[in-house]
Amino acid sequence: MKRYLLCLALPLALLAALPAHAESVLSEILARGTLRVGLTGDYRPFSIKEADGQFSGMDVDAAEALAKSMGVKLEIVPTAWPTLTADLLAHKYDIAMGGITITLDRAKTAYFSTPVMRSGKTPIARCVDKDKFGTLAQIDQPGVKVIVNPGGTNERFAKANIKQAEIVGFPNNATIFEEIVAGHADVMMTDAVETRLQQKLHPELCAIHPDEPFDHSLLGYMLPQDMPLQQYVDQFLAIEQTSGARDKLLAKWLP
Repeated sequence: MKRYLLCLALPLALLAALPAHAESVLSEILARGTLRVGLTGDYRPFSIKEADGQFSGMDVDAAEALAKSMGVKLEIVPTAWPTLTADLLAHKYDIAMGGITITLDRAKTAYFSTPVMRSGKTPIARCVDKDKFGTLAQIDQPGVKVIVNPGGTNERFAKANIKQAEIVGFPNNATIFEEIVAGHADVMMTDAVETRLQQKLHPELCAIHPDEPFDHSLLGYMLPQDMPLQQYVDQFLAIEQTSGARDKLLAKWLP
């Protein structure tokens, strides 16, 4: 019990031990009294903007816990996939969360936390068509419409692998799966975790081999190139995992 309490107290102790630098984003957060978290609000189960304008999701809960560990308030800053990195570099928020794939392009100008989830691109289609789209060769056929949300790794994966099928851009990632249900598109390739959730939300859709995705990737939190902040976030994640808080979060949003 004492060891558990010591682990929970570690974040604040770590804050006190970290050197204070005027340029440190972590120092700015503590001085401001607010942690600004960028979220797209269109990617279940990580973040979704509800009809009343409020954000909910797994990474909203995680952001609240991170802010609480720092002893500051949480401010959610809306962003979008095409401007995700640019908004971070423009200091519109202190950290970006919400199911962000760790990529080389993003890592050139930003830091990433310890990975929080493994994933990979896999198809989702109407259940009546699920046997038609099991492979990239089956998907990449004339007459097939592959729908993507612009600006993210889904679009990048589709453009790298689709040469004959039609790639259809759709700007609203929160309602993009309804386009497949309505027959306006045939298939989407996205992270396996999202296909598992969307098939529960839309019984007409089936995730296609989510346990065997086309590729493999890691998701993490994207941060400015600020080592004190990165170190603190990684310590926070380690403690969340050790204490069991991370497992409870996953069980809540990914039952």
